[in-house]
Amino acid sequence: MAIGTKELAPVELDTFENERLFEELKKAKEELFNLRFQSATGQLESHGRLRAVKRDIARIYTVLRERELGIRATPVAVEPPAKAEKAEKKTKKAKAAPESTTDDAAAEAVETKEA
Repeated sequence: MAIGTKELAPVELDTFENERLFEELKKAKEELFNLRFQSATGQLESHGRLRAVKRDIARIYTVLRERELGIRATPVAVEPPAKAEKAEKKTKKAKAAPESTTDDAAAEAVETKEA
């Protein structure tokens, strides 16, 4: 059984996007700093938490590196249905607009050749 945060289990980290992993890494590093500070001042109650946070940091770095090397797949961002429909409409409009400008440019070229 892995020591650390249940939220940061390897199975859970696979579902996170890279941006979220970087956020979790930042949080874990801040927590480690605070725990070290508490340890130095004699206020730390749970010394096992230091070890758990260090392992969480290592686990996040491992997932990021494996994705970089192509060992692990990066999850695809899933858009809500409303946003997906809007994106499709925008791409259809964008595709339609260049075709009309291409036709206009071709018509202008023909007109200039005739003149």
